[in-house]
Amino acid sequence: MRRQQALVVDVEHRQGDFELACEFASDARVTGLFGPSGAGKSTLLRIMAGLIRPERGRVELAGRCVFDSARRIHVPTHRRRIGYVFQQARLFAHLNVRHNLAYGAWFARPRGHTARFAQVVDMLDIGELLDRRIAGLSGGEQQRVAIGRALLSDPAVLLLDEPLASLDAARRQEVLPYLERLSAESELPIVFVSHQLDDLLRLANRQVVAIRGGRVVFSGATADFMAAPELLGADQARDAGALFRVRLEDHVEAHGLSSLTCAGQTLWVPRVNQAPGTGLTLHVRARDVMLARERPDGISALNLLAGTIDSLQADGDYAVSVVVAVGDQRLEARITRRSAEHLALAPGQPIHAVIKSLALAEQAWQRLGGL
Repeated sequence: MRRQQALVVDVEHRQGDFELACEFASDARVTGLFGPSGAGKSTLLRIMAGLIRPERGRVELAGRCVFDSARRIHVPTHRRRIGYVFQQARLFAHLNVRHNLAYGAWFARPRGHTARFAQVVDMLDIGELLDRRIAGLSGGEQQRVAIGRALLSDPAVLLLDEPLASLDAARRQEVLPYLERLSAESELPIVFVSHQLDDLLRLANRQVVAIRGGRVVFSGATADFMAAPELLGADQARDAGALFRVRLEDHVEAHGLSSLTCAGQTLWVPRVNQAPGTGLTLHVRARDVMLARERPDGISALNLLAGTIDSLQADGDYAVSVVVAVGDQRLEARITRRSAEHLALAPGQPIHAVIKSLALAEQAWQRLGGL
């Protein structure tokens, strides 16, 4: 297995009226690059890949310096061992799936470390597509083939430039589990670019780099990023919720559920494909949390977490954001102002958070890895 090493970027570059000046470092397996359209995310990724040569700075990928203006180092793209997946799959339409994958494997041959074809095909579940033409594939299938082609080039780093942006919601849900499996099973460092918070949190659960106007406005732990609504934008901040550290305890096969523990309390979720004892992260969205002054009885929701109200803050004309402390962790609920007044909510008050198990059906089940 390839040992993950540091990603270091410190560059300045002007492109027309747009000026990019970014500096950050990451040791996370998946580094999330987040920001609105036009922030400079794709430009920064192209600099990492060697497709753009910056005016000044240094780029280190997987422990290897690929650009240093002071030392006049500029490793060309084809020697950087970069796997690059774009918004559009960019496959060869005149070749079938098998031959598109073989094209990626061709680049690995000189190094003698060709990724095993069968392993990649199995990971992405594209065995039945091998003899099909590209034109006959759905958008999600094309992106899975594009990811496979990038992996078979035996890259040192995988750059994913909004690979889900061109897909509708159904196709995104088709591709995301394969990206999660890749991040969980591979030691390959991944940079995942997205302007969609939900997609970002399913993959980059350790470190996020937020960019705005060509500048890094945040670089650090994903949990800290989630706690800074000014970084998310108004629309996404309203329902950001929080990341929870949990431990997988057991599987109840008869009901298709898994039990998790958090602050000594139990959560029930649709079955998680991990081994008991594994530490995981769980994204709980603010809209999926209800609050009760007394522990409710006779309801269908399985998850009732006892906590204490940490803070309340008005959110627009009709909503209130309530932060609940559960042990040493935080949970966020977004409720109406009328509900908050009816319950007479106040900081320091005991409260019960109610979460439907099915609301947690499409979360990122990843090993903590130092979160």
